[in-house]
Formats: sequence, structure tokens, C-alpha cells
Amino acid sequence: MVEKSHTSGFWPSLYEPFRGLGERMTDWVAPASEASGKDNAYKISVELPGVAEKDIELGVEDGVVTLSGEKRTEREDKGETWFFSERQYGSFSRSFRLPPDADAKGLDAHLKDGVLTITVPKKAPTPSPANKVKIRTS
Repeated sequence: MVEKSHTSGFWPSLYEPFRGLGERMTDWVAPASEASGKDNAYKISVELPGVAEKDIELGVEDGVVTLSGEKRTEREDKGETWFFSERQYGSFSRSFRLPPDADAKGLDAHLKDGVLTITVPKKAPTPSPANKVKIRTS
């Protein structure tokens, strides 16, 4: 009789999708985002399909923009047989540290077609005052 080890055969293919689950958990739960910048502002776009505006919270504190919320499900299973579901539901949270030249007080957010766009203006550069140095003679 030949025994199959736990590293070959049917079992590995069964548990393979769960390998490294902890490492990928953040990627599964956190909404996809991208950040960019131009001359006068920074832009953060976050994909939030199916999330209602009332379920989104956005704040800024100590130079960190924090976005949190929840995608709710209202599925009724009466009489239906589910074969699979790839849709994700639950709470999420993302934080983005702002660069030193970002003006957090001017933060603006707009939700359209399931994408939240956060615009953060850049502070106007402040010219440093000229400093006249007195030259000493010995």
C-alpha cells in the first residue's frame, strides 16, 4: 500500500487557496486605491462600488487622511441555491499620510460611479525671507 503525504495529491489542491491567507487578508478587505499629484493638488481615488454615501466616513488628523465605512448586504436566500459568490461585504478602513506641503484644511471629496475622489490642495510655497549677514572685520 502506498500512502500519500500531505504535500501531494488531492489535499494540497484543496488547501492551496488558503495558503498565505493572513498576508492577503488586508488586500481582500481594503478597497483598491491610487494616489497622484499635480502642480497644485494631490488626488486619492478609492474604488467603493456598492457602498452608500451614508456608510462612508472621511476624516483627517495629524496629516493622515482616514477613510472607513461598510459595504452592506441585503441578500435574501429564500428559494435560491448559491453556487458561488465573489462579492465582498463588511467594514473597511484605509489611511493615507499626506506630504508636508498638503493643505489638509482644504480637503474635498466627491463620490461618483462607485469611485471616491479625494482632492487635497498643496500649500502655496512661502518664500523664505532674505537674511542679510553682517561681515565682521578682525
